[in-house]
Amino acid sequence: MSENQHLIISYAATDEPGCQQALQTLALPQLQRLLKQWSARTTDSGALEDFAPPHERALAQALGLPRQATPWAALHQLQNGQAPGGDAWAFLTPCHWQISPDQVRMSALSAAQMSDEESRSLLAIMAPWFTEDGIELVYDRPDRWLARGPVFAQLDTAALDRVALRDVRPWLPNKAQAAALQRLQTEMQMLLYTHAFSDAREASGRAPINSFWVHGAGALPAGYQLPADRPVLNTTLRDSALEGDWARWKQHWQQLDATLATAGLAKLTLCGEKNAITLEPQARGWLSTIKQWLGNPQPAALLSSL
Repeated sequence: MSENQHLIISYAATDEPGCQQALQTLALPQLQRLLKQWSARTTDSGALEDFAPPHERALAQALGLPRQATPWAALHQLQNGQAPGGDAWAFLTPCHWQISPDQVRMSALSAAQMSDEESRSLLAIMAPWFTEDGIELVYDRPDRWLARGPVFAQLDTAALDRVALRDVRPWLPNKAQAAALQRLQTEMQMLLYTHAFSDAREASGRAPINSFWVHGAGALPAGYQLPADRPVLNTTLRDSALEGDWARWKQHWQQLDATLATAGLAKLTLCGEKNAITLEPQARGWLSTIKQWLGNPQPAALLSSL
């Protein structure tokens, strides 16, 4: 990590009881040292129902992009040397939904894991249906494709992190704006239900892919350029937090904490699922010196507020 870096840590804590309990015995000496020397300069308060989680809002702001409805897919194209132009892009993630009368639950993303060959094959199966609605599907990686089309302009979509292992219904996009996408989801469920692609997955003991999640939709602002100083988003804690494996989460936090001593940070943003706090060095005066020696800030107290 370079000097004077802005580090953003996602899932530094959550409201889950298991996480709050884990915080009480979580030793983070390097973070505690920073808390004695730094102060909270900015806070970001939100709600679990917000489409954009705090770490995405912090990253978007640091990159000079809208904090809501951030065009992450178009930015991805720009970062990879593919000029997105003024077109609206989105990420499309194939997934498995567990559908019951009272919920539509997104399975773990690992349930929809595919090889490169499988993913390209599935894209070829689905692409003609999307083309009829003016949507071009473009291969990106096995677990995620790109999609381009007018439907993604001004479409606010929820982050994939919001729906992983949850009922997706609270985070569905506006019905009027996403009518074509919701129809395509229904059509893909019917298409894949009896398709040989699904038969092959079932034969190998894997969950069928029966839906997709659209996220990161939109077009980049006209004339947008990436800033010279870009933050680093650390997602080390993400998977264990989403899976509720708090023992593993604690272990990962302690490993991450050890790196803070040599990270050369200029700014640190700690993010939960609702709120975020940004820490920065405070001016060295007599008041801050007294605070440093007399105060005993505890990471658990700060993290529990996220």
